[in-house]
Amino acid sequence: MPHTASRYLAEGPRTGIRPFTQEDGPEFTARVRESAELHRPWLFPPATAEAYTAYAGRLIDAQDRAGFLVCEKPGGDLAGYININNIVRGAFLSGALGYGAFAHAAGRGLMKEALTLVIEHAFGPMGLHRLEINAQPGNTASLALARSCGFRLEGYSPDMLYIDGAWRDHERWALTAGTRTSG
Repeated sequence: MPHTASRYLAEGPRTGIRPFTQEDGPEFTARVRESAELHRPWLFPPATAEAYTAYAGRLIDAQDRAGFLVCEKPGGDLAGYININNIVRGAFLSGALGYGAFAHAAGRGLMKEALTLVIEHAFGPMGLHRLEINAQPGNTASLALARSCGFRLEGYSPDMLYIDGAWRDHERWALTAGTRTSG
């Protein structure tokens, strides 16, 4: 179902971002199934109605995470998603980004535009100071997106996250409100 611009938290020329809703389940899971080849072995987003319900439920109204659907303009079709996980307040004011493009939108610059919108939202209305991206070294598309949005490489973490049955190494990239530049 197309979504109107009035539902966007922020929008650019080609994309808008908005929160997840339970009503997005059918379109989201259809896009995930269409994108399985693109996502593997890096991502395993929910591909069934039951899995989406649980996933979206963890993002909706949560204090320690925020989920954003990337919508392609003008029609509002889902192009991907960006989540800020592990949000810590207090002196840290930080969150960890996770994201995925859907196959029909991959390689078109839509995720870069949307990630820029999420960064602005995180450093603006959300009041965060630092964002991190943890990506597997072989995930060249994810690393290129981090780099193109001004994230700096901070380090390498062996066996950082358990994904697809094994502990996976990750590169750690970060951006702070004071060091960001427009890309």
